[in-house]
Amino acid sequence: MTAISRNAKFVRENVILHNSFFENSIPLIASENLISPLQREMLNSDFNGRYAEGWPGHRYYQGNEYVDRVELRGIELAKKLFRCNFADLRPISGTVANMAVLFALTSPGETITAPALSDGAHISTARFGAVGFRGLNTVTYPFDSERMTLDIDGTARVLREVRPKVALFGMSLFLFPVPLRELADVFNEVGCTVWYDGAHVLGLIAGGQFQDPLREGAHVISASTHKTFPGPNHGIVLANPKDEEMEKALMRGVFPGVTSNHHLHEMAALCIALDEMSRFGRSYARQIVRNSRALAESLYDRGFGVLAADYGFTASHAVALNVAALGGGSACAELLESANIVVNKNLLPGDKSSQNPSGLRLGTQEVTHLGMKTGDMEEIASFFERLLVKKEDPARVRKDVISFKRGFRKLKYCYGEGYPAYRFERFLR
Repeated sequence: MTAISRNAKFVRENVILHNSFFENSIPLIASENLISPLQREMLNSDFNGRYAEGWPGHRYYQGNEYVDRVELRGIELAKKLFRCNFADLRPISGTVANMAVLFALTSPGETITAPALSDGAHISTARFGAVGFRGLNTVTYPFDSERMTLDIDGTARVLREVRPKVALFGMSLFLFPVPLRELADVFNEVGCTVWYDGAHVLGLIAGGQFQDPLREGAHVISASTHKTFPGPNHGIVLANPKDEEMEKALMRGVFPGVTSNHHLHEMAALCIALDEMSRFGRSYARQIVRNSRALAESLYDRGFGVLAADYGFTASHAVALNVAALGGGSACAELLESANIVVNKNLLPGDKSSQNPSGLRLGTQEVTHLGMKTGDMEEIASFFERLLVKKEDPARVRKDVISFKRGFRKLKYCYGEGYPAYRFERFLR
């Protein structure tokens, strides 16, 4: 066997160190998750590196008989799980799925409405993101910062004034459902296409624990598939199209619009994830929401500035903290990381600087995937208090975090339950 180079060893050793770090950490990034061993098998298959441009049965490459079978089955699974008429598994990320919808439903120079970035929207819907690259004008909705959701009357007014071709809803800091039902009459009055970015809450939607956008007024859902939906780092478009032309436009938007080859190994892993969520999704999503509320309550009881306290804190996987009085989001996130607690700084309503925001965003979907329950959220909250309030030595807290995490290193809610979540397959000795 040929000896590997110093560069290859360096890369491999750092990946192993990364695995070890997360094995010994409390992962609370709201946009991350773990995948099952069966999904890992798909990622390591010969699907990796093959090409299958186009739609199943209408490819531009040969050798896709089995790829087509897998993708068609995945489309069936997605349509059944989300009760929709159209599903496209080809976007390679959530942002690419957003770009595909923009490509399909809008033209340069047109106007769309969307949440503001400082109110929790995703960067792809900002003018310096995918919306700007499409050459669109964006008008943002008023936001109720107390309730951490859109101002319904103000949003209705904006929709009537702007009369956008597309009204986009969905958040990156997603605490509560979007008021689609409350705005349904306005959508019909304006005649806009309603687009829902469900990247963060796709698993909660699949598990019936959040809202059901396609039954509440949305025509299209775009999403990534690796947040509350515990699949590979990929994307998806789901829809109940208004007509056949809209369906064709969505397909063209994905390919050839913004995608060439669609990473077949990830597509196969996504098919497994769709099946797993049909089996385990309801109980998994229910526990995520329970854990989020328990974490929020435990932090609030310890004096933290948990947002939307008067409205139940959260109805999703996410919890938002205002830590301006504790040094700000950047400083607090770095301090927590020094004790092996992984969160991210986050803009809160009114913030001006994304590099020094006042907030932290927490998510419970990954710790839930590892089997944590509501009682464990109190222990996590105590680590926050020890670090950020009592100013304990991070090394001392880190030791306790590592000890706590030893009981949560195996996967739940998937095929292969009990499999080590951080196992690194070593092929070279």
